Amino acid sequence: MKYFFLHLGLFSTLVLTAQNHSHTGDEPFQYPDIEGYLTLKTDLHMHSVFSDGSVWPDIRVQEALMDGLDAIAITEHLEYQPHLADIPHPDRNRAIALAQQEAKDHDLIIIPGSEITRSAPVGHNNAIFIGDANELLQEDALQSFKTAKKQGAFVFWNHPAWYAQSPDGNPVLSDFQKKRIAQNELHGIEVINFGAYAEESLALALEYDLAILATSDVHGLIEWDYANKGLKRPLTLVFAEERSLDGMKEALFARRTVAAYNELLIGKEAFLIPLIQAMVEIRDVSYIKNTSILRLELSNNSSSDLILENQMDYTFYESSPVVHLKAGQSKIIQVKTLEVLKNLRLTFKVLSAYTAPKVHPTVVWDIRVDTP
Repeated sequence: MKYFFLHLGLFSTLVLTAQNHSHTGDEPFQYPDIEGYLTLKTDLHMHSVFSDGSVWPDIRVQEALMDGLDAIAITEHLEYQPHLADIPHPDRNRAIALAQQEAKDHDLIIIPGSEITRSAPVGHNNAIFIGDANELLQEDALQSFKTAKKQGAFVFWNHPAWYAQSPDGNPVLSDFQKKRIAQNELHGIEVINFGAYAEESLALALEYDLAILATSDVHGLIEWDYANKGLKRPLTLVFAEERSLDGMKEALFARRTVAAYNELLIGKEAFLIPLIQAMVEIRDVSYIKNTSILRLELSNNSSSDLILENQMDYTFYESSPVVHLKAGQSKIIQVKTLEVLKNLRLTFKVLSAYTAPKVHPTVVWDIRVDTP
């Protein structure tokens, strides 16, 4: 398989060094830490040939390393196994074991997981941090959830707005889900799945205190499904006290997450605002000589574009009030402060981020101005 990819030219090298290579040809994902927490880059929903995916589990590991991820979960369907005639495997843990074997010499954490796959109202749900996937394969879906709870699993609802589950594209929380939440058997919800954002899912996350998640749900190659279309895979940014399985598990149960997909960032204010503040570095702050026009450079040190709208009483000189600050790039803005200030509260509404349906966060950077 590795030589096959090399021959096709999909990868310029098979050296799995996340710091130097990315299958997209860009830099690996980068997001800054926030105060008190490490920002871990995770993809918690993907498939291989051990259910309905198209690649061997080691490819999932290689893709994640090239993208600079901290952790992945390969979550094969328990009930839906279309390749059994070609790849018989009575052990539902096999894909996890192969991924762990591939990752053992690399800096990537494999989270054991599986997908409980049923028709509505149960729907599709991922259980991660599980002990044994085979025990989750129950005739009664309710027993699958109870077994996942016994194993200490974090369970989340997959693509609730998917038209095959919700024909009008509007997710509805059934009595089944409500009972699972009440009994601490359902803990998160995908607000972004395979590039599709559902603000109704975000509303449910906020109403029922579910972790806000974004996943690739990749079945083919990341290269084909995302990079070749000029897109980046969706990520769940997990704010953990330590970079470990236990650290991520604690953070997910505490709902410390932000969903990230290209320029889109979605999460609660408590984590989204400090993340955006850390993403922007402000430097070279000074007044243009003999003017009250303050010049400063904004630098985006993350992998997400930011679309910022000026919320200050002060306006900009020679630029729009809407600033598109691209990932990994810098931009000069000039603020007409009308008088020379020693301090400035740079205030933007972040149009590319949401804390609730149709609600953008307002983010403030307090700047000290060194005046001559």
